[in-house]
Amino acid sequence: MATKARVMYDFAAEPGNNELTVNEGEIITITNPDVGGGWLEGRNSKGERGLVPTDYVEILPSDGKDQFSCGNSVADQAFLDSLSASTAQANSSAASSNNQVDILAQIGCIESFSQSPPSSSSPSPSSSINKVSSGNDPWSAWNASKSGNWESSDGWGAKPEGTAAQRNTSNNWDTAFGHPQAYQGPATGDDDDWDEDWDEPKASSPYFKDSEAAEAGGAPRGGSRAGASSMKLPLNKFPGFAKPGMEQYLLAKQLAKPKEKIPIIVGDYGPMWVYPTSTFDCVVADPRKGSKMYGLKSYIEYQLTPTNTNRSVNHRYKHFDWLYERLLVKFGSAIPIPSLPDKQVTGRFEEEFIKMRMERLQAWMTRMCRHPVISESEVFQQFLNFRDEKEWKTGKRKAEKDELVGVMIFSTMEPEAPDLDLVEIEQKCDAVGKFTKAMDDGVKELLTVGQEHWKRCTGPLPKEYQKIGKALQSLATVFSSSGYQGETDLNDAITEAGKTYEEIASLVAEQPKKDLHFLMECNHEYKGFLGCFPDIIGAHKGAIEKVKESDKLVATSKITPQDKQNMVKRVGTMSYALQAEMNHFHSNRIYDYNSVIRLYLEQQVQFYETIAEKLRQALGRFPVM
Repeated sequence: MATKARVMYDFAAEPGNNELTVNEGEIITITNPDVGGGWLEGRNSKGERGLVPTDYVEILPSDGKDQFSCGNSVADQAFLDSLSASTAQANSSAASSNNQVDILAQIGCIESFSQSPPSSSSPSPSSSINKVSSGNDPWSAWNASKSGNWESSDGWGAKPEGTAAQRNTSNNWDTAFGHPQAYQGPATGDDDDWDEDWDEPKASSPYFKDSEAAEAGGAPRGGSRAGASSMKLPLNKFPGFAKPGMEQYLLAKQLAKPKEKIPIIVGDYGPMWVYPTSTFDCVVADPRKGSKMYGLKSYIEYQLTPTNTNRSVNHRYKHFDWLYERLLVKFGSAIPIPSLPDKQVTGRFEEEFIKMRMERLQAWMTRMCRHPVISESEVFQQFLNFRDEKEWKTGKRKAEKDELVGVMIFSTMEPEAPDLDLVEIEQKCDAVGKFTKAMDDGVKELLTVGQEHWKRCTGPLPKEYQKIGKALQSLATVFSSSGYQGETDLNDAITEAGKTYEEIASLVAEQPKKDLHFLMECNHEYKGFLGCFPDIIGAHKGAIEKVKESDKLVATSKITPQDKQNMVKRVGTMSYALQAEMNHFHSNRIYDYNSVIRLYLEQQVQFYETIAEKLRQALGRFPVM
């Protein structure tokens, strides 16, 4: 019997892309359950065939009931299968590391490596995911931690470095999963799946809030639709899951000497990263439409040209997503990695959308090129400089096997500065947290005001000017009907004044694209940065708390005084890294906001001067009597 499926969400087919338009609640027949890339082929009741996103349907058995008691979609079941496989693998690997686990378990450090099943009182990974998906503000966890309660039942079980926080959802660029900017990309690292193109539904406007986007049928990047699309990755894809924890970094007897080193020096404004002698940018241009699967699926490919080599490489959005995930996993504990622009399914080949996406990818790449650590990293350089497919896949596999990820990135950092005491470390951390939280509030306020102003300028305000213009022209028409010969000049002047107000209406409607657009884009970028800081600060606070607890461990001979001294030194390294990143952040912030607000004011001056000139011309038609 043919397999049936119920459609969970409306999907509008892209013209010329062999897709099938379906509506929520509709029952379709699946003719090919695995076309690839998160798509299946189905036939509706009219006999029409086409491709439908796998996440948008749920399989029904022959009796018409849901296949799974929880109503899981095809993608959900695939996730559960991969989770089971990864769990079995984790248990197998855990058995080979009993010695290390036993030592750390004695001091109550790592509950996450315990081989016994989690108790009902401790949240499972899946329950953590559900909590994350319902979060609203990346700062909520940080605010809750101000009381200093980072501890869980085992005293060391709280792991702020893996705190599940979600970016503020006041705009449709925002979602989080595990990390404020958590990766929502390819489900596996297999090369066969590498070219699969999957985008989430788009929101109605880049500046409207999530609630409005939802009304328009949109969803933010990485957003969950019934828990399906946000659960494509095994847990070990995320920072804090199956990755080295804070305890391993702080308590390791001897940190391995990594080949890569990230120096930190003390400059005029305090600790800072070492900047390369020559900087470069990367130009994102020439978007072209390509196809795969014998023309069944299409995608957009962009040309990237680093200014230091002038040799171009081509990348699809999926490749950018992979780079974002690798940077997040490797550097996310120390450096804020803002997310990419939203994904979407429908309209992704429209000229306006392609232009907007390219502009935002350009901004993202420029931001990465400006960072002295990111831009010089092997994974970023490989992304820009591979020469052929073989070199690309080799570099890709190497990056995915990198072990210096999560908090272990701090082991590569070497501050050329004196050791810090714990009080100073805590003060520096609190200062960063206070500033970034305050800036986050300020950026949100400006975004809210900007959104309201954008709507007003493109809606009610132009209509008001149009009404004035039409009313003046109507008045001139009435005056002309009087038959009085001495008022022709007046009627013509009033008519032209009315037309002037109609021209002003058009100017008002177009002006946000010339000035407010750039201010909003800059704020969106910084909102993405600021959404990363709760996790980064959480990692530092968690490390500080662990050092505070180390006195008890020394007293009970669970660790030695030298171990504690190493812990303080390593937390000091983390503090220097945080200060270096904040100095980089501040220097960029000052430059960016000076530039964008200056541009905004210049365009505003030009805008009002244009209106004033038009009004002067209209005024000149009225003689002084």
